[in-house]
Amino acid sequence: MSWFWVVLLVFWTGGFAWLADTVRTALRNRHERKLELLEATKQERLAVEAAQQPPEPVCGCAHHLAKHDKQGRCHERVEVPTAWDENKKPLRYEAAQCNCQQYVGPQPLSQVYAEDLTDRI
Repeated sequence: MSWFWVVLLVFWTGGFAWLADTVRTALRNRHERKLELLEATKQERLAVEAAQQPPEPVCGCAHHLAKHDKQGRCHERVEVPTAWDENKKPLRYEAAQCNCQQYVGPQPLSQVYAEDLTDRI
């Protein structure tokens, strides 16, 4: 029966409130760490998926090469500024055809082979 008095004394002095607050804080911290771990796992998965995709053929105008014809002219519509204010900032835009020329430089390599830098025997 003496344990009853000890529990009652702890209850009256607020010991259970301290215990409940400690448990609540521990569970909140665990939950936040779990969410951070899930977010890190998601970012890692997205990075791996992005690394495994081949690069897209994009022109210098940021349009896909499929939007260009055989002569290299782009067929996309872009917004071109038509009026400026006193600080040379555009006020109005009009739709016009993109006037870029398709990139005709060297094509990127699909795979690169690199030999080992050191000789391990």
